[in-house]
Amino acid sequence: MQLNGSEILIECLLEQGVDTVFGYPGGTVLNIYDALYKNSHRIQHVLTAHEQGASHAADGYSRATGKVGVCIATSGPGATNLVTGIATAYMDSIPMVAITGNVAVPLLGRDSFQEIDITGVTIPITKHNFLVKDVNDLADTVRLAFEIAQSGRPGPVLVDIPKDVSAAVTEYIPAPSSKARPINPPKPERMERTLEILKEAKRPLIYMGGGVIAAGAYQQLRALAEKLDIPVCSSLMGLGAFPADHPLWLGMVGMHGTRAANIATRDCDALLVCGARFSDRVAGNPKGFAPNAKIIHMDVDHAEFDKNVQVTVRLAGELKEVLFSLASRLETTKHPEWIDACTANKADWPSYPADPEGPVDPSVILRTLRDLTDRDTVLATDVGQHQMWSAQFYKQFEPRRLLTSGGLGTMGYGMGAAIGAQFGKQDSKVVLVTGDGCFHMNLNELTTMVSYKLPVVILVMNNRVLGMVRQRQKVFYQKRFSATDPERQTDYVKLAEAFGAKGLTIAKNGDIEPVLREALATTDGPVVVDCRISKDCNVLPMIPPGGSVEHMIESMEAYEHE
Repeated sequence: MQLNGSEILIECLLEQGVDTVFGYPGGTVLNIYDALYKNSHRIQHVLTAHEQGASHAADGYSRATGKVGVCIATSGPGATNLVTGIATAYMDSIPMVAITGNVAVPLLGRDSFQEIDITGVTIPITKHNFLVKDVNDLADTVRLAFEIAQSGRPGPVLVDIPKDVSAAVTEYIPAPSSKARPINPPKPERMERTLEILKEAKRPLIYMGGGVIAAGAYQQLRALAEKLDIPVCSSLMGLGAFPADHPLWLGMVGMHGTRAANIATRDCDALLVCGARFSDRVAGNPKGFAPNAKIIHMDVDHAEFDKNVQVTVRLAGELKEVLFSLASRLETTKHPEWIDACTANKADWPSYPADPEGPVDPSVILRTLRDLTDRDTVLATDVGQHQMWSAQFYKQFEPRRLLTSGGLGTMGYGMGAAIGAQFGKQDSKVVLVTGDGCFHMNLNELTTMVSYKLPVVILVMNNRVLGMVRQRQKVFYQKRFSATDPERQTDYVKLAEAFGAKGLTIAKNGDIEPVLREALATTDGPVVVDCRISKDCNVLPMIPPGGSVEHMIESMEAYEHE
């Protein structure tokens, strides 16, 4: 079958099971967009308002579905606008293929109009990238890109296609979908050492991360925890892999984690780390992390071993299989005293609702939202205080329901992610929780939501400051609020209406439930809810950077009244 490069690209995407791509057209990808037009009955293209939105949408689609997300951009600024989204996916190990156009091969390296060396730009933030200079290499390159994106530790891959390659004609031979490469099992002696440690442990703890979700290993992890009676805590990226209503659940660990999770980490004598990387937001002071424990680190990526924390056993392999093997080889055990000690440190939520006429409490918004939505609801967030409140108060029960930028901490991520999630999970409700600072960064994607009639509910935690940075200035910089109080006067209801969306306001606690019910019942397009919270709402508890549980801040009183 004789096809041009653009048609071959579409056929290869279809081979991989791709049904939706996100992008923005331009000169060097016109041939690709012509092929998309001709194949619109086979593959859907979603036009975003900005290329960054397309990259975040591909990321959100991948997180919500487990499939490889795909985005497309033209050369030059179109390609560079993908960079933040590619880096976001890279830091959180999200499988994504980014397709960029470039100037024709004879023009490469000549500073041609809208030329950029995008493969050079993205070397540090992709698993691999390709510049395809010959149409005969295109099909195999695209297939390899999908294989790499899914294999081992997932991540983004970029394929750069010059315009003349997208127009050149060659023979296309169909091929089956690419598969992830097999992973070698862990060394037997390391498995035996792991079994010894778990058998001897009196105070075992599981610390899990996003790798559990990436590997689809949540059922195996739960089975092991229940069989060995081990409490479970999680990084931000792991939330949802273990149900928050399970008696063994201790909550999120780290800087803004629960008291129970952080104390358990300090006191455990064996720490089983599953698909997590001891980030600074979790480990704080790495020398003081789990100081009394023998640490078993299970991960698919050898580069993570001993990178941040020195461990007792390095257990590389397929997480699902390793967890199953451990559970099958260990006897059922109980740790009643340890479980009681961990449970005693669980803090009950304050009763709610608060004073109906009182200032809006963000925790009440999120707990009420949890009560009004089902377990299949997808919650996307941006980055900041609202992100941590979402992690703390909107409890997660299922994997792939929380979409958040954990590693890169990308403000503006949420709008695109919510779009991608809504296309990926069309039967699920999608809610975006954002802050006014983050929302201002990529609010242009409201036009995408309106154009496609996406019923996304957007809760803007509007304190009219850059809340998380301001909170740190309050604690560590003696209230020198440098550039964190911009005094923006945005009317979010009018803004929403200008885009063609619905706008609502929560001005007091009594508004929370009726406004949320109205927003969630809207099905013909997005709803923006202006949640007017105080600029002095804080995220607690808080462990200072480089600190440990002994330095945990549980009250801001000393900082509010200096």
